[in-house]
Amino acid sequence: MAKVYESERIADVMIVEPQSFADDRGRFLESYRRSWFPLGREMVQGSRSDKTSGSLVGLHYHLHQADYWYVLRGRAQVVLHDLRVGSETEGRTLEIEAGDSNEIGIFIPPGVAHGFAAITDMTLTYLVDSYYNPSDELGVAWDDPEIGARWAVDSPIYSPRDAKNPLRRDIKEYLLPRAVMRS
Repeated sequence: MAKVYESERIADVMIVEPQSFADDRGRFLESYRRSWFPLGREMVQGSRSDKTSGSLVGLHYHLHQADYWYVLRGRAQVVLHDLRVGSETEGRTLEIEAGDSNEIGIFIPPGVAHGFAAITDMTLTYLVDSYYNPSDELGVAWDDPEIGARWAVDSPIYSPRDAKNPLRRDIKEYLLPRAVMRS
């Protein structure tokens, strides 16, 4: 059975350490199970991202969508930042390596900005709990000093979209996520 625990740095972010079974034929592991995530809903869409070393994606966030990331090949530095107003961990940043050297899955709740840098050529799969909705595709600057991410790539390659993401302080109030209060 996988080891599943909440991040000590950002509330509601769940880390999965899958159990691996190997023999002469290869290896098997269970990378995702819905029951691992108390705040999760059914995942309805799966996608794959192949990136070359030095690529940087993000930081993106959603008001309504959760993501589950798993690096299949290579190494990625994942950066998460809690944008949720009223969250007990609001304003905290988490940097974690995932992939060949640290096989983990990461559940990212709505309101937590997320991005990654390809330390090597890599493949990331991700599941989401709602279908693509362009009005719920938001971003914050990957190099925002307030977020303070120490990216693992020196001269990142990023998209024109990510180059235009605003600083945290410039995000309009109505586009900031609110923390979900637990009962």
